Amino acid sequence: MIRAVKGTRDLLPPDTAVWNRVEKTAREVFRAYNYHEIRTPILEEEQLFVRGVGTETDIVSKEMYAFDDHGTRLVLRPENTASVIRAYIEHRLDQKPGIQKLYYIGPMFRRERPQKGRYRQFFQIGAEAIGSDSPFTDAEVIELVAEILSRAGLSGFHMLINSVGCKECRPVFVAKLKEALQPVAPQLCTDCQRRTETNPLRVLDCKVPEDQPLIDALPSILDSLCGICAPHFAAVQTYLQDRGIPYEIKPRLVRGLDYYMRTTFEAVHGNLGAQNSVLGGGRYDGLAESLGSKVHSPGIGFSIGEDRLVMTVDAGEPEVLDLFVATMGNAALRHAGSLAKELRRDGLSVEVSTDAKLKRAMELANKLGTRYVAILGEDEIAAGEYSLKNMLTGEQERVKREDLLQRIGKKN
Repeated sequence: MIRAVKGTRDLLPPDTAVWNRVEKTAREVFRAYNYHEIRTPILEEEQLFVRGVGTETDIVSKEMYAFDDHGTRLVLRPENTASVIRAYIEHRLDQKPGIQKLYYIGPMFRRERPQKGRYRQFFQIGAEAIGSDSPFTDAEVIELVAEILSRAGLSGFHMLINSVGCKECRPVFVAKLKEALQPVAPQLCTDCQRRTETNPLRVLDCKVPEDQPLIDALPSILDSLCGICAPHFAAVQTYLQDRGIPYEIKPRLVRGLDYYMRTTFEAVHGNLGAQNSVLGGGRYDGLAESLGSKVHSPGIGFSIGEDRLVMTVDAGEPEVLDLFVATMGNAALRHAGSLAKELRRDGLSVEVSTDAKLKRAMELANKLGTRYVAILGEDEIAAGEYSLKNMLTGEQERVKREDLLQRIGKKN
C-alpha cells in the first residue's frame, strides 16, 4: 500500500468542515479590515529566501525543499512573507495609493521533525500590511489577528509582544548579548553554541527547556532600544490599551527570521504543549529593499498556523444532510435527478439513492444522518406528492413538490 509521505496527511470529512469554517471566518475578518487576497506560487527561486529570510535561519540552512530545475535552484515555499514582498515589487504595487493590505491562505513546506500540530506540509493563514511604519498599523494588525482567533472559536490564548530594535540599536544589543553568552555558551545546546558566533539573537528563540534558565539571565533588548524604537514600542502598547487588547511583554521574544525589526508578537495557547505558538508576526521595514525594491516599503505581517488553530478550536455542529431521496424504479430515479437539481440550487444538500430496494435505501439514509427522506415511486410521481419522513421524529406525511422546499427548510 502506498501511504502519504512522512510529515504530510490527508484532511478528511468531517474535519474539513472545521477547516472551511476557520477559513471562512478569516476571510470575513480580512474583508472587515480591508485586506485583499493574494495567491503566490508554491515554487519560488531559492535566492528569494536566502536573501530575504537569512542564511543562518533554520529554514534556509536545514528545512527547505530545494532542487535544480534546468540550472535554476527552486524551492517549495517555506513561508510566504518573502513571496508576497517579491510579488509586491514585481507588480509595482508600491505605485498604488494607500497601504497595501494583502492576505493569503495556503500550504507551506519545511523539512522538520513532525510533531503535534507540526507537519512538513502545513497550512498558514497570513497577512501583510505594506507601506506604513506607523505603530498604529502594528496595533491594528495585532487587533486583526486577535479578532480572527476569537471569531474562529479559540479562547484562552495569550498575546506576547516585544521589540527587537532596528539596524541602529540592535548591533549594540547584539554586542552585549554576545559578551554575555561567552561564559555560558558551552552549557547551551549545540545549535545555540553555533548561533553564539553566527547570530546571537537567535539564541533567544531557543526552545530547548534546559537552556531556558541561562537564556532568562541574558540582557534584555528593551534596555538597548534607540530613541526611535523605544517610543515606537511604547506607542504600540498605548494603541493596544486603547483597543482593550490584553498583551504581555516578553523581552526574549524574537522571531526566527532575519528580516524582523521593531515590533514582534506571538499568540500562544496551552493546549498545544511545548510548541504552543498559534501564530507569529512582526515588522520587517527593510525586507523590500533587500529584495531589490527602489522604494522604501515598511511593512508588518503575521502567519497563523492553521493546522494548530484547527486543533484547538471547537469543532462545532457537524454538517447534516438535508434530504435523502429514496427511489423505486427507473422513472423515479430520473424524476429524482431533476428534483435534486432544483433543491440543490435552492441551497439544500441532497443525496439520491440509486438502490431500488427501499429497505437498503432507508438503512443508508439512517447511517448518513439525514434530516428528511423523500420516498419516490410511480404513485408519488403521478400524484405530484412525495412521502416525506422526518428522521428525527419518525413522522411521515405527504408533501406537494411546490411545498417541499418550505417544509424541509424548517430546521429542527
